[in-house]
Amino acid sequence: MASNKILICSLFLVASGLMLAIKTSGSSHADEITFSREVAPIFFNHCAECHRPNDMAPFSVLTYKDVQPWVSAIRAKVAAREMPPWHADPRYGDFQNDARLSQKEIDTIAAWVRHGAKEGDANDLPPAPNFVDGWQIGSPNRIFVMSEDYIIEPQVPDQYVYVTFNTTFAEDKWIQAAEIRPGNRKLVHHVIAHVIPPQSSAEVRGVGGESLSETKDAQSIFYKEGSLARVRMDAPVINDGANTPNGGAVFKPRSGGEDSGPFSILLASYAPGKGPDVYPPGIAKKIPAGSKIILQIHYSSFHGMLHQAEKDRTAVALVFAKEPPEQRVVTLTIPNHFFKIPAGSANERVTAAYTFDREVKLLDYMPHMHMRGKDMKYEAVYPDGKRETLLWVPQFNFNWQTMYRLQTPVTLPRGTRIIITAHFDNSAQNKYNPDPTRAVRWGDPTTDEMMIGWLDYIVPNSARSPDSKGP
Repeated sequence: MASNKILICSLFLVASGLMLAIKTSGSSHADEITFSREVAPIFFNHCAECHRPNDMAPFSVLTYKDVQPWVSAIRAKVAAREMPPWHADPRYGDFQNDARLSQKEIDTIAAWVRHGAKEGDANDLPPAPNFVDGWQIGSPNRIFVMSEDYIIEPQVPDQYVYVTFNTTFAEDKWIQAAEIRPGNRKLVHHVIAHVIPPQSSAEVRGVGGESLSETKDAQSIFYKEGSLARVRMDAPVINDGANTPNGGAVFKPRSGGEDSGPFSILLASYAPGKGPDVYPPGIAKKIPAGSKIILQIHYSSFHGMLHQAEKDRTAVALVFAKEPPEQRVVTLTIPNHFFKIPAGSANERVTAAYTFDREVKLLDYMPHMHMRGKDMKYEAVYPDGKRETLLWVPQFNFNWQTMYRLQTPVTLPRGTRIIITAHFDNSAQNKYNPDPTRAVRWGDPTTDEMMIGWLDYIVPNSARSPDSKGP
């Protein structure tokens, strides 16, 4: 009996020693994590695109001295997966621009901060990222630049500015690449470039792109306030647009979602960490002759961190395809124009839909709402009745206008219906809500709302022929 007790005690001591050794070894390893060797590579690969000198982020990650005052905030944001910003649920879709850190990278940063955020040997630092100063798309065929500087003063709220360019294109142009370059990356948070086809150019209305003179119905639904369009408060209310013939849109899209209709074409976008819009050889996007390009520019003053007035002159550059492509990119706008969000409503559901009359291959998705937007889901209902979630953004953030680019195009057969479902928070609990005491409808102003599910897809270019000429 005594020998059994001695054996048990011995085994216990051995096990305790092994556990202590393992714990000590793990702790020792965590103690050895340094900025130069383990953490800087993560920052350089995932964060430096925005967190670098003279860019929009409040600090740079290129040196230990720049990072050191922010280590606690970095740990909190990384652990909560708020940084780098990525809002798509990983269960749905495989995206080439997925910005998420791996769990191992998150654990490394957390352990580094927890054990003192040591600098380490400067000789262990990897080479600093090399950022291109000029156009990333090479030498553009056409550049559109703001005609004058936009000045943003310190201590002012964020601003949304619309800039219009007349392309003067006498013929259709096929776009192989498009790039938006802010003149001042510290001020410009994001930019969305839209093409307004000539059918709509008589009365350009901004991000939605429809002409108010398109139909009498449109005139009874929209009104203009200066250069901005808004839906009348007494217009018909249809929150469940997916169960209407037009899917919730005022205008019925052209057959197959052709970009010759009254809807704007989403040309390109700029956001921190996002590259230019470039298509592979044989694939291009069309800008119809006579179109205009509108930039929606979000200027941010860093919530009071700007201490003196600064200026910006943003530009957009285009590279033309050498010949009409085999496959053309079509941007489809799936909106609900008729929704109304009651004052105080914390979870208002709004839907929109569109049915394809041809087979298409999806390239990307881009949800768009304003400051009351909570979440958005893209679903496909196939001809056989199967329903599949394509994209789910459970926490939409208006400050990050993300385009979710698919790793591999998703083929949808003819007859597939896309259903967009969004929820809005118009309550006082929403800290971004401009005014929870008023009902809200569609409108260009940021204080109004929008509900758009954009997507790009490719189809064969029926306009291509042996004698077709390049742009």
